[in-house]
Order: sequence, then C-alpha cells, then structure tokens
Amino acid sequence: MTKPLYVRKYQHDNNTLYVPEHTFRNWLKNKSFPTQLSFGSMTIPCRVAPHPDKKNEYMLTSDCWEKLSIPHEGYIHLFEHNRTVTIGPLVGIFTAGFTNSTLRPIGDRSLFFAKLLSVEQKVGAFYFIFGSHHINWESGTINGFFHTKKGWERCEVPFPNVVYDRLPNRRTESLPTYQKIKERFVNDYLIPWFNPGFFNKWEIYKQLRTDEHTSEHLPESYLNPTIEQIEALLEEHQHVYFKPAGGSLGLGIHQVIKLKDDPFYYCRFRDHQKNRLRRYSSLKRLLKKQFPTGLTNIIAQQGIHLLKVENKPVDFRIHTNKNIDGKWQISAIAAKVAGPGSVTTHIKSGGEIKTSHELFEEMGIGKEKIEHLKDTAITLSKAIDHKIAGNIGEIGLDLGIDKNEKIWMFEANSKPGRTIFSHTKLRYDDLISRCLPLAYAVYLSKQSLTRPELMFTT
Repeated sequence: MTKPLYVRKYQHDNNTLYVPEHTFRNWLKNKSFPTQLSFGSMTIPCRVAPHPDKKNEYMLTSDCWEKLSIPHEGYIHLFEHNRTVTIGPLVGIFTAGFTNSTLRPIGDRSLFFAKLLSVEQKVGAFYFIFGSHHINWESGTINGFFHTKKGWERCEVPFPNVVYDRLPNRRTESLPTYQKIKERFVNDYLIPWFNPGFFNKWEIYKQLRTDEHTSEHLPESYLNPTIEQIEALLEEHQHVYFKPAGGSLGLGIHQVIKLKDDPFYYCRFRDHQKNRLRRYSSLKRLLKKQFPTGLTNIIAQQGIHLLKVENKPVDFRIHTNKNIDGKWQISAIAAKVAGPGSVTTHIKSGGEIKTSHELFEEMGIGKEKIEHLKDTAITLSKAIDHKIAGNIGEIGLDLGIDKNEKIWMFEANSKPGRTIFSHTKLRYDDLISRCLPLAYAVYLSKQSLTRPELMFTT
C-alpha cells in the first residue's frame, strides 16, 4: 500500500486531476490513462495530467471538487482500477444516539468519536460519523459529521467506500431499522461493512472449541448449566464464574466459591455499585437467591487460579486489529489487577490498570511471557476471524495466566471498551488502536475496488 499524499483544491475549472510525475509516467508507460474519478459512491468523467509544479501531491480542479462533494483538503490514498481513479477513501462510522447539540452531537460519546476521527490525516482518508436519519437513499448521499480544527461540521457526501460499525449496544444493534440499513449498504451498494455485531460468548466458545490451536486456551464451560455440572466444576476447580451469554462490561458476573474444607458456598457479585460477598449453606439456596429467574442464557465457566499481585488476581486485556495490509497485529496490551473483593478486574469494580511491563517486573516474569501472550492473542484472533461471518477488524481479548503459566481466554469482544487507555503510559497504544480501524478501512476500500470478486461472492 502506497503512502498517502496530500490532495489540494485547485481553483481552475478544466476537469483535471493533477498527479505526481512518477504516477503519470506509469500511465504513459502502460499507454492507459484513467478517464473517470470516484469519491465514495460518486463517479464523474475526469482527465489526468502531471502536476504543473512537479510536487509530490495531488491537485483537483474546483469543478471536480464540487461535483464530488469533497469536504476538505487532506492526506488521501489513490486507487486505480478499470481506468477509474478513486481518491480517499471515504469512510463512514455508523452509530446511534445523536442529539441536537452542535457541540456534542453524539452526547457523552462525542469526545470519543472526536478522538477516533482525529487520526484521518495520519492514516490518509476522509472520516465521518452518521446515523440512520442522516442517510438520503434517493440522492445516494449522507449528511454526516466531520471533526475539524473548528470542531464538528456537517457535510453532505456520497455514500462511503466502507462503513465501520460502532453501534453502542446489543439492544440498538438488534433493532430491525439498523439491520436493514446494513443489509442495504452491503447487498445493494456492495459497500464493505466491518465489525458487524457484538459477539455471543457461547457462539465464540463453540467455534473455538473445535479448533486444535485454540481449544487448549478455553476454560471448561456450560450454557444453561445443570446443578450437577456446577457441582462437578466446583469439585475440580473450587470456584466457578457465571456470566450472561450476551453480556458485556462485566455486568451480571458472579463467582461461586466452594473450598474443600469449608461446608459453605460463597458468592461474589456486584450490586448497586458495591462489591458483595454472601454465604449460603447449599448450592441450591445460592442459585435460587442469586438467579431467581434461573440459569437460562447463563454460562458457567471453570474458575482459573490466576497469578496474583499482592494477593489480587490479574488478567490481561489485549487489543488486536487488522492493519492496512489486512493482517492481524497487537495494538495494545495491559494488565488489570482486581479490586478488593471484586468478582472481576474491571475498573468500575475497583480494578487497577498496569502496563504489562510494570506487572511483569513486579511478578518477576520475563519478556518471553509477554510474547507468548501476544502470539496467543493473534492465534485466537485469526481463529475467530475465520469462524465468524463478516469483516472483523478489531477484537478485545481478556486472557489470564494460571499458576502453571498456562494461558486462558475468558472473553473476546468485537467492540472492546477503552478503559485501559486511561493509563498515561498507554497513550501510544491508544493512538495505534485508533489508527488501525481506519487503516483496515483503507485496505477494505482497495480490495472492494480492485478485487470485488473476493469480497462479495459467497
């Protein structure tokens, strides 16, 4: 993939795209010149010529600029196929929860999206956000939000080359309106759509269980567990985790503990923003009290005796992303230390974030274990990508290391949270994890334009 170059608006009306001399010479050598110019879903006739000042940039005359509805100058990529040059790409982030505020158009998430859009010049693309009510199907345009030095600005642009799905939750995602929009973009307009849905924990578990490279990292688990299965897990592992199959953010997780020399059953959970611990005389009483509606759509998972720091369990959040070449890479890794009495390592439950290097220094484990964690994360990401339908561009993996230094996977999230990036030493990781989704969108754009048969055939 070539590096992005700057595109400048040229105040002339002669229907021309000016390109660096080496690009023009290549067309001259092949005796084949582009005759059309595309931006997003919009295509117009256009001639090409070498840059008059021999600069390593693109210049587009103002008549073409206006016809294509290009929002501003900036760094872009150029793709060529079938005598059509595509500039951009134009990438839309699809979400919900918009407000009427021009300062905070997506409410409390406005800052998050502003930071996400801020990387467009680093990667080379036009990047905006939109919702269902911003789409004009008749004109094939979107009145989307761009974030510039002046703040949020509305611009009407053609349909994008790629859509990045950032719907905020499972409930919104399941609404028919949003499902139909996705289907229409993908099926009618052949626009790639990536990160198409929240993962179902049990579906991920079932798929990875059949893969010889990943099954060894999965704790023994049961969906809709029976009391006999739970008793067996407790007998072997002394503690069991219960989690909703469709849950996220650590909500609804319970830990049940039964030590061999103790007649009681203990349950850790979070209630009304506090960590709780209750004792029961029997497992039946515990389940009836803690799960009054039963264990339908609940997963019971063997407890892992994790490595600890100051007697607090530790697990790891690893972000993986596809890059501009469509390959998986690690974008961030952090350790999460459980808070006092917490059932999880989530920050809202009192957990603490540490860089992996900080923690491994405290625990005395060498760098080779970091590399093993990273290798395992890439293996798991590739397996999930292979087995789950759709274009997956990022995954947040929760991994743990037990006392025997075996690596376990607890969860995989298709739209991972970003609380680990509150750590000051993870600022670079934060930037990389924001750049890579757009870089992957650039890759998808090129693939859909130059090799559509690989993307849109079943």
